[in-house]
Amino acid sequence: MRWKWVALAALPSLFLFILFFFVLHMKSPLVVLYNNTTPIDYTPRSLAKFSILIGILTRPDSYDRRHFLRLVYGIQSSPIAKTDIRFVFCNLTKEDQKMFIALEILRFNDIIILNCTENMNSGKTYTYFSSLPRILLHRYDYVMKADDDVFLRLEPLAMSLMPLPRTDLYYGFVIPCTSQNPFVEYMSGMGFVLSWDLVVWIGDSCIPVNYTNGPEDKLVGKWLTMGKKAKNRDTIAVEVPMVTRILTWSIETKTNVHLFILEQIERERGRREEVDKRVSP
Repeated sequence: MRWKWVALAALPSLFLFILFFFVLHMKSPLVVLYNNTTPIDYTPRSLAKFSILIGILTRPDSYDRRHFLRLVYGIQSSPIAKTDIRFVFCNLTKEDQKMFIALEILRFNDIIILNCTENMNSGKTYTYFSSLPRILLHRYDYVMKADDDVFLRLEPLAMSLMPLPRTDLYYGFVIPCTSQNPFVEYMSGMGFVLSWDLVVWIGDSCIPVNYTNGPEDKLVGKWLTMGKKAKNRDTIAVEVPMVTRILTWSIETKTNVHLFILEQIERERGRREEVDKRVSP
């Protein structure tokens, strides 16, 4: 009888060992899909008008930044868009990363690990878009690439996408700012949206794979222009505060936008602490 209890006690450790072994020896892209333990959007998929995947490109060691962004997005929702948030980085290279990120996956289930070497302008964005059709279990209407030093206001984002086409769409904030012509320049890398058909095209075409070194946002615009794609292009209106840099707060934007968000985060943190006190023995 004793050996049965020993076997039962060893099961959790065995499970963790298998998980660590899987992450350690991973050779292909890994996607960890939506899990009800950390809902980003409470809108039932059947009621939403469209779906969007927001991939936040970050680095494995940026634990604090990921936790902060989970707070930011955990208090937002949109009634018209089914929104999934994923943190995206390349292969793990340190033993502590393999341990801590395995636990992070178990807890939050919102991480995509790509089969690449960590970089900024040497193909990470290409690997992100080209991998999605092969590793996701279902398609999205839109896929967004965002930096980890910005936060998005999900409801204004969804409202701005609502009237736009669902195919051949390239949407973001035009660079340079003075241009405002999405057919001349390209969208800022801090956050831009592609329709699903363009994501599939990036993975299938021979154009993007041959142009992966250089400023990633500029390259995406180059791919689409060379391929005569993205006939539907639109730029974010300046007066719509949907994308905001975290690391460049000014007094005005902090008063108008950031302070509002931070107050919500503090309120949510206090509510969770109260819940924890009530349920703790």
